[in-house]
Amino acid sequence: MNESAGIGRDFARRLLRNRLTAAGGAVILFFFLVAAIPGLFSSHAPNRIDIVNILRPPSTDHPLGTDDLGRDVLARVAYGARISLSVGFVAVGIAMLIGLVVGLLSGFYGGSVDAVLMRFVDMMLCFPSFFLILSVIAFIGPSIWNIMIIIGLTGWMGVARLVRAETLSLKERDFVAAGRAQGAGNARIIFRHVLPNTLAPILVAATLGVAGAILTESALSFLGIGVQPPTPSWGNILTAGKDNIEYAWWLSLFPGLAILVTVLGYNLLGEGIRDAADPRLKGR
Repeated sequence: MNESAGIGRDFARRLLRNRLTAAGGAVILFFFLVAAIPGLFSSHAPNRIDIVNILRPPSTDHPLGTDDLGRDVLARVAYGARISLSVGFVAVGIAMLIGLVVGLLSGFYGGSVDAVLMRFVDMMLCFPSFFLILSVIAFIGPSIWNIMIIIGLTGWMGVARLVRAETLSLKERDFVAAGRAQGAGNARIIFRHVLPNTLAPILVAATLGVAGAILTESALSFLGIGVQPPTPSWGNILTAGKDNIEYAWWLSLFPGLAILVTVLGYNLLGEGIRDAADPRLKGR
């Protein structure tokens, strides 16, 4: 127990020592706060139409301006953070679960199981993910839950390969042989011994995957087949900005910055977790 606690403290110390990683974590915590309490940042309702204040530039009453229906952009960006982060986490959760199961089974059992599963992974990788998502969403219809599920179902292949590679290495270690000598079954060895040792690379992949899912959701909403108005998301706010780019620059700038800063934060945190989990990578 003391050894595990010491490893955890050492990991946290290396993680916090990196200023860029700490900055990425601070950005993520900030947007978590925005998503959790959007009313703290704007007293306006995100869908309240005000025809008197259509396309108003940033002002005291509307710090980020208003859109083509007079709705407060700050309120819509704040409530859109909840949608974007929810899509990111649910989609990545689905992808991590599928990739983890496939990677563990493929790497641990090997042979024909590995061949079949990896050929299926290769087949899935042949399809461009974004165009596959576009096709499926166009067929079943756009909704928040459909987007979460489809992004998750098309984003697990890299995780499966990563977990498989880790499992191939781990199953040859002495602690697995010791578990077999004590009479442990395959399920116990996989979940008690192999799985915990794959969590560090999985955590890195999940952190980076959230950023990718947010970008995908924003792109789908921008194209009009993602989150449907009047529900605010960063992508469909950008769509309104595209239509009024000549005289309403704030409609494109602020949601675009929200996407940029959030994705950057997750990338910085993911890189920091990777370096902290394996200090040998720091010098590369």
